[in-house]
Amino acid sequence: MLLTALSNAGIPAVNDMQEAAIQTIQNEPEVILLAPTGSGKTLAYLLPVLSQLSAEKPGVQCLVLSPTRELAIQIERVWQSMSTGFKVNTCYGGHPMQTEVQNLSQPPALLIGTPGRILEHITRQSFALDGVKILVLDEFDKSLSMGFQEQMTAIIKELGGLEKRILVSATNKLSIPEFTGVTRPKTLNYTQTDEKSTDGLIVKMVISTDKDKIETLARLLCSIGEESVLIFCNQRDSTEQTKAQLDELGIKSASFHGGLEQPDRETTLIKFRNGSILFLVASDLAARGLDIPDVKHVIHYELPLKLNEFIHRNGRTARMYSEGAAYLILNPDEQLPAYLTNKPQLIQLPEQPVAPPSSPWMTLYISGGRKDKLSKIDIVGFLSKKGNLKQDDLGKIEVLDFMSFIAIKKDVVGRLLDRIHGEKMKGKKYKIGIAK
Repeated sequence: MLLTALSNAGIPAVNDMQEAAIQTIQNEPEVILLAPTGSGKTLAYLLPVLSQLSAEKPGVQCLVLSPTRELAIQIERVWQSMSTGFKVNTCYGGHPMQTEVQNLSQPPALLIGTPGRILEHITRQSFALDGVKILVLDEFDKSLSMGFQEQMTAIIKELGGLEKRILVSATNKLSIPEFTGVTRPKTLNYTQTDEKSTDGLIVKMVISTDKDKIETLARLLCSIGEESVLIFCNQRDSTEQTKAQLDELGIKSASFHGGLEQPDRETTLIKFRNGSILFLVASDLAARGLDIPDVKHVIHYELPLKLNEFIHRNGRTARMYSEGAAYLILNPDEQLPAYLTNKPQLIQLPEQPVAPPSSPWMTLYISGGRKDKLSKIDIVGFLSKKGNLKQDDLGKIEVLDFMSFIAIKKDVVGRLLDRIHGEKMKGKKYKIGIAK
């Protein structure tokens, strides 16, 4: 079963941490899993959870609590990629409550959600609790720092039949409150204590000649070229300001932070994943719990204050022990932070950089998704047959509950929209246009 799930997810083999987690979670009632961002923690606990589920038992068997909506969605995507045959649902603020209640009327084996929304469903009695045998608290330390202790306490009090408790974190500075019910856990600690969060990460440093570092950031992006880059700032305001300054310099980017509406955040991440956006300026909201694969470069435009924040940011690249680079930009008055024990490699930027090309991709939306019985195969068939779209002009497709997003080569978008205007997909007309 687990080998099939791995193959379905496109993972050739588990790493050492995942292998240890599978064995331990299968055999121990209380487990604490500590591993750096990007090491594959989600798969590390979902695989043994899968082995504990029974197709003969109705109702929710495993509950996963996540501090953020983005992480909850990511966990759901990993489970779906495994093609387990077990239903999964995700509940979080900003998602239509009525849709969630309807989904829970036929309860999933695996339920994922943020503490506030899950507690609301428990209050509403949207699903039965007596079948919940496994509880996972993902990014547990972040849930505590975000103030979810009261909600988690209330939820766990209602779970009288728990047989297995799993706490997951990317940091080893973890205190275990009494309300978790975890008293004698088996701890797997794969975190690292230095600034290098994964084996394939190279940390580099650029010195700006000006106190205002925006010109240096632009030159660095020009030297990187047409590859995905995450640019970290410390505050929402500086995130928006940096994005605006890059736009003024002719470098197209997008911003991502907690001040944006949830649908805007989700659409931005979809565009970044499919390559329609190459440069994403983000707050530390993007440092943990997001599904952003294949990021080759992380830039610390504003230096984080703590080592853990530095490690979490760097964990967005060199994921699953692949290669990646993290860059620090310092102005003449800045010193290296005390948490960096080793001086990063100093690099020089070209004096006359070539502007990075804009992304060749554009994202289209379709006003239908899984709940409308649409699949990736349906969308590819429709665009190929009705839109005469070639395979090379089609990029990543993401199908959500009531919406789908498709990356299309920019130079064919206009002709494609003309060809499919008014056409039906599976007997129904959908709104199709450029995602804003």
